[in-house]
Amino acid sequence: MNKLDVIKRKIKYRSEYRGIKEMDLLLGSFVKKYINIFDYNELLSLYEILEKDDDVIFKWYTGKKENINIPKNKVSDTLKKFKLK
Repeated sequence: MNKLDVIKRKIKYRSEYRGIKEMDLLLGSFVKKYINIFDYNELLSLYEILEKDDDVIFKWYTGKKENINIPKNKVSDTLKKFKLK
């Protein structure tokens, strides 16, 4: 198994087993859509976001708190614009 496969497996797991069902749905759906589109460095950025607590990601995603340490890049911009259907 190469390092790309390893990071993808970690991301899939972290996105679907968060602890808050709403975050499981949001992040799991996002990952299913983009995991095979992002390159390795973008996947590392996504993994960094997934390492944050659900509350932190939720407040950042909904705009309830702006001063959260989530790097501004292609991955975070794509996640911020992502909507569940």
